Amino acid sequence: MRTDLRWALALAPLLIVGCADKTPRALGTLEWDRITLPAPAAEKITRIDVREGQQVAAGAPLLQLELTRTQSQLASSQAQAQQSREVLDELRAGPRREAIAQARATLASAQAQALDTRAYYNRLLPLGRQQLVAASEVDRARAAADNAGGQVRAAQAALLELENGTRVEQLAQGQSAVAAAEAQASVQAVTLEKLSVVAPRAGRIDSLPYKLGDQAPVGAPLAVMLVGDAPYARVYVPETQRTYVKVGDQLRVRVDGRDQVYNGRVRMIRSEPSFTPYYALSGKDAARLSYIAEVSLLDKDAAQLPAGVPVSVELAHGQP
Repeated sequence: MRTDLRWALALAPLLIVGCADKTPRALGTLEWDRITLPAPAAEKITRIDVREGQQVAAGAPLLQLELTRTQSQLASSQAQAQQSREVLDELRAGPRREAIAQARATLASAQAQALDTRAYYNRLLPLGRQQLVAASEVDRARAAADNAGGQVRAAQAALLELENGTRVEQLAQGQSAVAAAEAQASVQAVTLEKLSVVAPRAGRIDSLPYKLGDQAPVGAPLAVMLVGDAPYARVYVPETQRTYVKVGDQLRVRVDGRDQVYNGRVRMIRSEPSFTPYYALSGKDAARLSYIAEVSLLDKDAAQLPAGVPVSVELAHGQP
């Protein structure tokens, strides 16, 4: 009896360890939310105000790109917008009095010329019938009279156009031209502002891929920031445990190299499996599936943990 008791006491720690080893776990790495700041234009980096690993506040300057070309483009766009506004003002004001007076004078001149050519034609017409002048001379006189009449009608139309003022469609076109020019100027102004790269929110500088003097292409990451109050564990939940894990579950997180056990909460778990597509698996092969989950660390001292460290999450609701 005493021998059996001694064996039971000796095996108790092993049984406890054995039970602990059967606790389902999800493995992964520690991550932070990341913000990538892309290059708004292909300009040379003229100044770098931070270093990798530095903690920055929201709005803090990070990098400065060369401004010269964008400033010139902005000035050109603003000048074009001003020109479009002045053209619109001219359309709204309508024709000048001097232009109308000039059109009337042109009409009077055309009418006088038409009277003269018509009178000359009328004098030649009976002489032509009597064959006292060549028929070609009569034809030229008739053509000149008709041409002068056309000039009168053109002058009348030009005067009427000036007197009626600017058409509504012309004003609409002028307003559209102004809006397009101002929009282009606004785009250039925004681009110029973005050349001074600032932190969109508080965080830590994780990476600065380009160095002073480099010219990054448009869209290339100029800086990568780690943001948020604390990191999260990005883990892979085995297929056999997926139905036991849901958003909001409280789990225990172990960080490699730390004895402390951190409290965590599941903030996201994907419905799509990783690795092999579900429709290509059957039977035991389905156990190869895993689902990416994110577990937020709730303890305050977790804010000092770095990204990329291996972690394991105990799935408290999993099957033993």
